[in-house]
Amino acid sequence: MLFHFTPTPLRIVSGKYKGKNIIAPKGLPARPTTDYAKESLFNVLNNKISFEGINVLDLFAGTGNIGYEFMSRGASNITSVESDFKSIQFIKKMNKELELNNKVIRSDVFRFIKSNKGQYDLIFADPPYALENILSLPTLIFKHNLLKNNCFLIIEHDKSIDFSDFHFFENVRQYGKVNFSFFKFEI
Repeated sequence: MLFHFTPTPLRIVSGKYKGKNIIAPKGLPARPTTDYAKESLFNVLNNKISFEGINVLDLFAGTGNIGYEFMSRGASNITSVESDFKSIQFIKKMNKELELNNKVIRSDVFRFIKSNKGQYDLIFADPPYALENILSLPTLIFKHNLLKNNCFLIIEHDKSIDFSDFHFFENVRQYGKVNFSFFKFEI
């Protein structure tokens, strides 16, 4: 199922850009993470990582909402991967508005995972909930060595998806209709 985002203000919850409203154009094929779920996610992350200077990969970036939150909290770089042209244009516009020098890559996420040679301190993936091969994401990410040691992969998903039997799975957190599965890559 493809969502078309109706513009309602999203806000940056904390950090340098706290309170900044982000209003995406109507019709983006995105389902942005709600402010409630995003705030809860970052409260959990505050106890797990230091944001200062981390390199984050944002897969299925949509509006770029999660990436702006990481940058606001001190991340040094966000790489946003998204296949939709309008979404890419919006992320680039917001990067310019916020004076961010982040990478924005228009690509199929699965193709990007297989060809990318970089490693990241944290990977956040927010695929469409009905994505056919959503369960292949953790295996592909770990197989292609995209995470540095002792770093996290977080996948946002529907409650019907269960990653608990996957290697490196740590836990799942539920906030309303939003679920986040946490994986910690450890060699």
